[in-house]
Amino acid sequence: MKTKKGFLIMLNCILVVNVFSQNNTKTNTVQPKIMVIPFTKEGEDIRTVLEADFNKRVAVAKVKEAFDSRGFTTVDFRAKLKSVIDGDIIKSNTQSSIKAKLLASSGADIYVEIDLPPMINGNGGLNSVQLILNGYDISTGGALSSKTCVSSPFATNDYGSLIMRALTKDKASGNETQSPCAEEFLNTLQDKFTDIVDNGRPLNIQFNLSNSSKYKFSTEIKTDDNERLSSVITNWMGNNTVKNNYHVQSVSDVEIILDEVRIPLKDINGRNFSPYDFSNLIYKFLKSKSINSSTDIKNGTIFVTIN
Repeated sequence: MKTKKGFLIMLNCILVVNVFSQNNTKTNTVQPKIMVIPFTKEGEDIRTVLEADFNKRVAVAKVKEAFDSRGFTTVDFRAKLKSVIDGDIIKSNTQSSIKAKLLASSGADIYVEIDLPPMINGNGGLNSVQLILNGYDISTGGALSSKTCVSSPFATNDYGSLIMRALTKDKASGNETQSPCAEEFLNTLQDKFTDIVDNGRPLNIQFNLSNSSKYKFSTEIKTDDNERLSSVITNWMGNNTVKNNYHVQSVSDVEIILDEVRIPLKDINGRNFSPYDFSNLIYKFLKSKSINSSTDIKNGTIFVTIN
């Protein structure tokens, strides 16, 4: 069975909307759907961390509000968490499992973690706060944007007020040329997401051989040209990545490392396309060549083991 070339080409007609005016043509940027979550240390339970810390509840709400005001679509973290708990999706008490399942069921493209250090108490009752914002691709965990937002000192103990001063242009500081911190963070996030829309989602792929495998990557496979297994795999990558965008870092008899492979954000039906979906296509392709394999996905890398 031959894989059709371009089977997974990005559907720009779905992802990008062209708006035509009388005098010019304008392309609207596709914005990601974002979920804002609190930063949790090892051992902390993401289900209860907001309930135990009022300031973190305020921070999550205010950052979400700032994103909403920019026109981004956001997913309510607390509502989604309640939904997955009520739906009995979460069955494990481990922090990593809870967070992973929450993100996987969120429907968001990106999640933003907020780290909120203690309020800075200044002289004369002038207080300030700083927020550390980190944005990640929800499918691969790849970092997209990072920003520390600090409010200017102000005579208040109101966390909400200080947080908004940190996120937005702080007119009280007298620095009218300062760009709002939330806007700078979102601009970077948008640029990275637009690159994913246009050029595919980046991930790594490693092909290895099991100890009992009868293959080497130099083994000839029955094809029209009797190509080596390594060539069969890389040619398939060229036909199934966005804009033929993949890079081979190294090839040996026992290993192939691709340090960047661009996969579509959506499939041909407009549904979200994940690293798992791509790994399943690799499995099916190898199976079509009578090659058995297994796959594993960790931290934005697909590991393929050929048996």
